[in-house]
Amino acid sequence: MLQKQNIDWDKLGFNASKTRSMWVGDCINDETWSRGALEPYGNINISPAACVLNYAQGVFEGMKAYHTKKDRIVLFRPDMNANRMAESTEKMCIPKMVPDYFINAVKATTLDNIDFVPPFEKGAMYLRPIVFGTTPSISVGPSIEYKFIVFASPVGSYFPEGAKPLNMLISSDFHRAAPKGIGNAKAIGNYSASLFPGKEAKSKGYNDMIYLRASNEGFVEEMGSANIFAVKNKKLITPRLGGSILPGITRNSVIRIAKDLLDLEVDEGDLSVDQILSADEVFCTGTAVIVNPIGSITKDDNKISLSNKGYGPITKKLRETLLSIQLEEIADPFDWIYPVTD
Repeated sequence: MLQKQNIDWDKLGFNASKTRSMWVGDCINDETWSRGALEPYGNINISPAACVLNYAQGVFEGMKAYHTKKDRIVLFRPDMNANRMAESTEKMCIPKMVPDYFINAVKATTLDNIDFVPPFEKGAMYLRPIVFGTTPSISVGPSIEYKFIVFASPVGSYFPEGAKPLNMLISSDFHRAAPKGIGNAKAIGNYSASLFPGKEAKSKGYNDMIYLRASNEGFVEEMGSANIFAVKNKKLITPRLGGSILPGITRNSVIRIAKDLLDLEVDEGDLSVDQILSADEVFCTGTAVIVNPIGSITKDDNKISLSNKGYGPITKKLRETLLSIQLEEIADPFDWIYPVTD
């Protein structure tokens, strides 16, 4: 068995904890990402005029390393994260991330902090690759110099109460992203837009907010940090990727599992407010939340209860199947597992 840190794995939250090391690389405009090495985990020096601090020029990814039933440390679909990072950097005028460089940095960070990966079924080690502009400037424009960091932290459940049905609020007072913008990039500024609405929802007793399409508020888009699905008559419905929705890796995985393993029909199209309020089950997906049920949805003071006692049958099966693949409890028919150790 792999040796572990002396950590109470049963009390892990979803917080940033200090680990051994982090990957640090740099690049300038018109260069290709190639430089980088592991450094002791710690603070970084950055100018107060840095482009990322003043104009939010940065993107990030979220990944997990698991200790599986086969006593291996694995990553889940890192090629998808690498490709999404490449697309996001290009949209944010950052030198396009090289997928091989990205995966090498993530793997090196995982290996050097491998004793921080929780034991089998005790959580995961969250990996946060982030790239941002560091050139000092007070005029609006892309940076010239960029820094790429990958750090890690052992984590448990994303929600303090654990993986339980969420109470969600639909409001037309806020939008997460607009059409023809950068909603489909994992840009740091997209997430700050959900901070105040999320705070408002929590102050009213909800877990988070479900955002509506900016161009037509009759349709649902996503949550602040997760994609959303509805189930009706054993059919999955999820908003199509129309440019303002993040192409979630867990979203894509759930769709593949539903179609290829569970023989379910999946509709990637328009998900109306009426459809989500009349659904048999509703759940959200993401690297952090995995697959989590939504127990109630409130709109205009009208609360619709969906599943207050636990997971609906399809939500439960999707979550169990996904986790079983990630933890190597069942065969991986899609070649999604990337072993860091054998």
